[in-house]
Amino acid sequence: QVQPVESGGGSVQSGGSLRLSCTASGATERKYCLGWVRQFAPDKEREGVAAVDADGTTSYEDVAKGRFTISRENAKDTLTLQMDNLNSGDTAMYYCVAGDISGPWCHPSRRFADFPDWGQGTQVTVSS
Repeated sequence: QVQPVESGGGSVQSGGSLRLSCTASGATERKYCLGWVRQFAPDKEREGVAAVDADGTTSYEDVAKGRFTISRENAKDTLTLQMDNLNSGDTAMYYCVAGDISGPWCHPSRRFADFPDWGQGTQVTVSS
């Protein structure tokens, strides 16, 4: 089991940038897929954002394409999400997630059950 731990959230004005980080000890050894999922409010839906396979292959949902960049450093079991040109619609709790999936199945559109390991989340707030 991988226990992700996020950091790096905060508040920023529209058009600004934030960088989220996650430590997921054991993810590299297990060749887990790592990703980011966001939730707009506790009672609202969750949404996959981006994912990266153990070999570095990345994938994005449309909301993230062109603005967000996901990357991982296997030597340190770390995951990052660089978010640029943020807008108020990006305000959410962001979760680092991990799962034993790979190849085309390592994608943010996968069902959340495929990512059984979740961090506690880090809040991102974008003001207009």
